Amino acid sequence: MQTILITGCSSGFGLETAKYFLEREWNVVAAMRTPQDDVLPRSDRLRIVPLDVTDPESVRRAVEAAGPLDAVVNNAGIGAAAPFEVTPMETIRQVFETNTFGTMAVTHAVLPQFRERKAGVVVNVTSSVTLKSLPLVSAYTASKAAVNAFTASMALELAQFGVRAHLVLPGRSPETPFAQNGRTRMQGLDNEAYAELVQGFMGSLTAPGPVTYSKDVAEAVWRAVTDPASPLKIPAGADAIDWARAA
Repeated sequence: MQTILITGCSSGFGLETAKYFLEREWNVVAAMRTPQDDVLPRSDRLRIVPLDVTDPESVRRAVEAAGPLDAVVNNAGIGAAAPFEVTPMETIRQVFETNTFGTMAVTHAVLPQFRERKAGVVVNVTSSVTLKSLPLVSAYTASKAAVNAFTASMALELAQFGVRAHLVLPGRSPETPFAQNGRTRMQGLDNEAYAELVQGFMGSLTAPGPVTYSKDVAEAVWRAVTDPASPLKIPAGADAIDWARAA
């Protein structure tokens, strides 16, 4: 029976992906910054481990507790939505510490076992905003674009060992509070000069049109993990697929 480690499983895409793999008879190690026992169905194939991807010791302990792995999904991330001019450098560093360096840290910790076994899959969840530029998410987009570039290069390094690396790029989701949380994190930091742009951005979060559902992301991750013919980049959700075609 195969085992997968998924980060950021307390809600949203990570939670849905953990459920998806459990339903398909995988062993799931669900990593959460603050573990919650009641968000996932009870199962003998489920383990919940604490993991703060910005803490090297936490990463080491989580990967050690997970044991032998067949796949890892780096899904944990945070957002920040505000004009770049008023975004504090401290916030920018926090976004990169979680989204970029956190992803790299977990990947760094699992690669030795994948290389030694000559098998394993790394799936990094980034964002479709790396395909189409949007305002107010410059720091977030940069943090995810860095993961895209790092993953593409790493995939070339790992191919000789039979280890694969893929990117899943979700679009806008009405099912998760991610975008709203990113906006809340920046509350009170706006400049009046950007008021109209901010108002338009908030409206776009609930505007009609193609969107991404959590199951779209879970299905994309499943494809990346189980199909060796999967491309490097897999858009997840109707809007992300549209953006990928236009890119």
